[in-house]
Amino acid sequence: MQTFPQWLRRTGRRLREAPSRRLVNKLILLFTSIIILIVSSLTVIAYKIIERESVANSIASNRSNLKLVNQNYAKYMSELEQLSLPQIDYDPLMRAIEREGEDYASRLYLEDYLRSLFYARSDLQSIYLYLVDERKYLYVTRERYNVTVRAALDDGIPGQAWYERAMADPHNRSAQSLVLSRETGYGTAPEGVYMAYHRVLRSLKDRQARAVLSFYVNDSAKNAIMADMPKTAGEHAILLDADDTPFHVDDPGFYSAAAGDEDFVRSLHAEEDKERFNWHGPDGRYLVVENVDAQDGWRLVKPIPFSEIYRTAVEARRISIWIGLGFLAVAVGLVILTSNAITRPLKRLSKEMSRFGAGDFETVTEVRGLDEIAYLSKHFNLMARRTNELINERYKMKLTEQNAILKALEAEINPHFLYNALQAISTKALKSGNDDVADMVDALAGTLRYCISGKDIVYLNEELKHVERYMMLQKARFGSRVVMSYDIGDALLQLSIPKLSIQSLVENAIKHGVEKVQRPVTIALSVYMEEDRAVIAVRDDGPGIAPDRLREVRASFEQAWEDRSGDSIGLRNLDARLKLLFGGEAGLEIESLEAGTELRMRIPAGGRRTSCIKH
Repeated sequence: MQTFPQWLRRTGRRLREAPSRRLVNKLILLFTSIIILIVSSLTVIAYKIIERESVANSIASNRSNLKLVNQNYAKYMSELEQLSLPQIDYDPLMRAIEREGEDYASRLYLEDYLRSLFYARSDLQSIYLYLVDERKYLYVTRERYNVTVRAALDDGIPGQAWYERAMADPHNRSAQSLVLSRETGYGTAPEGVYMAYHRVLRSLKDRQARAVLSFYVNDSAKNAIMADMPKTAGEHAILLDADDTPFHVDDPGFYSAAAGDEDFVRSLHAEEDKERFNWHGPDGRYLVVENVDAQDGWRLVKPIPFSEIYRTAVEARRISIWIGLGFLAVAVGLVILTSNAITRPLKRLSKEMSRFGAGDFETVTEVRGLDEIAYLSKHFNLMARRTNELINERYKMKLTEQNAILKALEAEINPHFLYNALQAISTKALKSGNDDVADMVDALAGTLRYCISGKDIVYLNEELKHVERYMMLQKARFGSRVVMSYDIGDALLQLSIPKLSIQSLVENAIKHGVEKVQRPVTIALSVYMEEDRAVIAVRDDGPGIAPDRLREVRASFEQAWEDRSGDSIGLRNLDARLKLLFGGEAGLEIESLEAGTELRMRIPAGGRRTSCIKH
């Protein structure tokens, strides 16, 4: 048990050794403390100064900007007013309005007048001319192909609120906002129409109202004017008339919250002359800057979040912090560079060991120096080289074994065919002494030459020529009892398939189809694509295959090659060849039809196959 003096000496020794053991942490802590102290002081001072300047600059810039935008909008409304007032043609226009119902020329004059107004500006969506005495209106609106003036009767127009305001207005005009309501009095306003401007046309004789001219204006010109008022995130723009009716609202939800807030409405109509006030909105504190047009009372309001006003100050503070973090990163980087000089060789060795573990046995790591890390790298390279040599030896042995199995399978397929071919030639020679025997011998010679060729994989067109020679010999044996048909696209003629594979399928159809019945049997050969695999199908309309026998054949495909036995050895051998050559995606399928049997051979499109195959 240690005494207190011993514990004290041990603790002192650890404290003395701590700087050498934790030098990187000590340097990082020192530089971090200094940088944080400096950056924090400068950030606080700069933030307070910039905060005051930001508020002052924001108020000044927004005041001038709102004044300019409001003046432009007042000018825009003045242009609409000038357009609605007939200048030189006032008397002819009033005569045409009074005589429109009884004079067709007056009707044409009004239609031409509406068209000329409609074409005068691009922001006019439609124009209505309401004839007070006749209780009907003419209107023109934008259509796809032409501009047509139409007429309609309506007794409800005099009851509209905008109509009554226009009649009561001393200037014979009224502006109707369609921002919150789409009802115009003439129907529902189309999308994009934000305002209707109404002008009362009175007779110069008796000052009685004869017509009301209504412009339905889209928001293209208004949006262009409002675009001159820059906005950042969180800022809003609201345009109100003298009655606080909104004519421009960029966010209906925000406007509803502001219009429903008593503090906002009270501050907006405060009696003292001011152009700004503070407001606690739904998302925080806002500085509300406004400008009121002296002539028509248009009020342009811009609520600005204080968070955006202080954004410059916050950005300066953020930059200061990033600068401090940059200094800190440089300090840490210097320490990291020193440690990396030691750990870099270990990282390279670890990376190569990961590749080795993933199956790349040819990996080699770089050896530098004579230290312990170089010693480990050198022995790792030696281990990887020896492992790769052992794997290559085992792989070559496996390839040799697979090639031996393929050769054995081919040797078992050929004898049965050669026996039947020679029997057919002998029978033909005994029955007739004509030149057909020579053709059969030529076909047999080509078949033998094809069978003993050293290729394991052939193209489809080569296999088809062999099948044609094979069927020539079989026709000599069976005559009209066997009929062969083909359905093969030219694009598949270069498909790579195992040698003697199609002949094995055709031979099975002859053995179990043609030989079992006395009637003619048709053998159909088709080649087609199915998703990403090629399908070679041989169908016959022979007697078919019994269900028990079908299950037995299918089960035999799952047996190991060494355990094969029975009558269907040729099909099992072909199935084994397909799996050896092309992998598990390939194989042989057998299906019993209502009349006959179909054998399908599936191989991957593109001829993917194991590396043991020679082409």
